[in-house]
Amino acid sequence: MPFHIFRNSRYMENTAITQRIHILVFDRCQIVDATGAAGVFGSANEAAMKAGHTKRPYDIKFIAPETNQVKTSAGVSLYADCILGDRIPPADTLICPGGKGTPSFISNPKAIKSIKRIASRIRRVVSVCTGAFILAEAGILDGRRAATHWAYCDQLSHDYPEIKVEADPIFIKDGNVYTSAGVTAGMDLALALIEEDIGRDIALEVARDMVMFSKRPGSQAQFSTQLATQMAPPGNIRDLQLWLLDNLSKDIDVDALTEKSSMSPRTFYRKFKKTTGLTPARFINQSRLDAARRLIEESPIQIKSIAAQCGFGDIERMRRAFQKDLGISPDDYRRRFASSLNE
Repeated sequence: MPFHIFRNSRYMENTAITQRIHILVFDRCQIVDATGAAGVFGSANEAAMKAGHTKRPYDIKFIAPETNQVKTSAGVSLYADCILGDRIPPADTLICPGGKGTPSFISNPKAIKSIKRIASRIRRVVSVCTGAFILAEAGILDGRRAATHWAYCDQLSHDYPEIKVEADPIFIKDGNVYTSAGVTAGMDLALALIEEDIGRDIALEVARDMVMFSKRPGSQAQFSTQLATQMAPPGNIRDLQLWLLDNLSKDIDVDALTEKSSMSPRTFYRKFKKTTGLTPARFINQSRLDAARRLIEESPIQIKSIAAQCGFGDIERMRRAFQKDLGISPDDYRRRFASSLNE
């Protein structure tokens, strides 16, 4: 049985709607790319009404290329409200998800033409994960900065060389075009759009309700240094990464790692960047930040002690790192995201 999202259409028609969000769905699309964003905007409707708004900020609709029922890459079917090419209500925002069915979708000239037409008439265009390939095929990303899932950055650059692909950020805004990294990064971007539309208070309420980080800045790295280490092939560089993660409290810099690697500085830098995707300095800083975040979330240790334990040296240096990468101070981070078990 397909999964239906039911709406009281009569109520919607008789309610003043601020913005319409159209979310593309197609066969073998990534289900969380589509439903994750829908859930965030839907939660914003509830939060806004609870806060005293007299109307829902968003009317959310799924649109599909040819038939209302589409089977996602998870094997679960979604039911779309509208068909591409039909007469559909004007929208404020178009969101294009990614997924295993993206190559098939972009090979459909009629569908791409419809996307291009819709995008030319709305305020903003959004992609999630490999949905960036849909915008790229439609020419919407030409000459723009763009993000996509880290595993597909090289392919996007190769297939569409006119796009300035950036591998690190979880989302990027370039004019009225917004692109995000894989899957849940689309939910982070949806939070940012809500803050842009109706304010930080509603965005924070949505984040709390959905137990999300509100809001990960677009510049934040797509995955942690711990994950990067797990994915690295066995060898000297991985051994160095593991040693570093176990010795963050020490006074470690790039020169110390280079010496420990028994390589020339140039060879070490090249191999480290190729293996991890990060410069040695960036890896050190990100490792310390990741470790500090975990301790703040999971332990009652004082912020000053965490700064020393994670190798920042002093609390001011850690505060600058938090502000630069996360847009929030360590104290504010603890107030929002510390486990209740540690309060």
